[in-house]
Amino acid sequence: MSLVPASQPDGPLFAEVDMGGDASAPTVRATVVQASTVFYDTPATLEKAERLLAEAAGYGSQLVVFPEAFIGGYPRGSNFGVTIGNRTSKGKEEFRKYHASAIDVPGPEIERLAAMAGKYKVYLVMGVIERDGYTLYCTVVFFDSQGRFLGKHRKIMPTALERIIWGFGDGSTIPVFETPIGKIGAAICWENRMPLLRTAMYAKGIEIYCAPTADSRNVWQASMTHIALEGGCFVLSANQFCRRKDYPPPPEYLFSGTEEELTPDSVVCAGGSVIISPSGAILAGPNYDGEALISADLDMGEIARAKFDFDVVGHYSRPEVLSLIVRDHPAKPVTFTSASEKTEDTHKLLCS
Repeated sequence: MSLVPASQPDGPLFAEVDMGGDASAPTVRATVVQASTVFYDTPATLEKAERLLAEAAGYGSQLVVFPEAFIGGYPRGSNFGVTIGNRTSKGKEEFRKYHASAIDVPGPEIERLAAMAGKYKVYLVMGVIERDGYTLYCTVVFFDSQGRFLGKHRKIMPTALERIIWGFGDGSTIPVFETPIGKIGAAICWENRMPLLRTAMYAKGIEIYCAPTADSRNVWQASMTHIALEGGCFVLSANQFCRRKDYPPPPEYLFSGTEEELTPDSVVCAGGSVIISPSGAILAGPNYDGEALISADLDMGEIARAKFDFDVVGHYSRPEVLSLIVRDHPAKPVTFTSASEKTEDTHKLLCS
């Protein structure tokens, strides 16, 4: 294990690299980014993302994973002026600003991220706040090393007060992408604690399980270790490291219930980003010290060795006793019959 120092204007940054592994099996160098959004400033956040991506690529990283809601921001501490039966004018204005910081998928910011992935020749997994009309989604977007947008995953179950600002994803965006470096997918924060969602991803053959999060508690590490063991996969969990000063100052932005206790240097999210092997071994992290690039070499041969012991959707499954049905079609609130009629007419013409 070695520490590689790096200088960045945004704070301390380092990589932890495990150079061990089986030389006869493919090895993938992966990095999880632990850094804060530039809140309410999406262009500046994109600039910061590129600096971090360039730094990771300089270490030879082939896969880079960013935290939940890195583009658009995680609105920690805000309640958006909501109480049961009432929403304040100030809270509505906060939502307007948050909505303005979100991005369209696809859209110009997606094109910018794709160009970054292609420029630095890395697979990129990025947490964003997606804007679809006037509904927001907590989303992960995926890019390949050629600069192509692969697709997205929308968080299917926002947690607690997140449900007042984010919509719910459906079964159509639970992808696992087969790439030359492995099968890559993602689940966001506490949806990682949903056993059926995990099982669906295992059934798709996930090998590199990305877990962008906003949970910096020590107990999060237990969940990540369990998923690595359960799925026989590498788990890469990326969280932000944020101080109060990384958010707008009061009264523009308030941490509800705790604002008076905070100083500009108070840590409001302590990180804990980590990389874990299919055997449950910690390869890098968890880091609670500051902004960081946390990297490890993934010996892909570890997956077969782990699944020899336990293959949750293979030899260790009992489908005649327990099975899962995933409704993976888009759940649309409105369907226009004229669209389907046009499709039928076209089909008739082609067959005549």
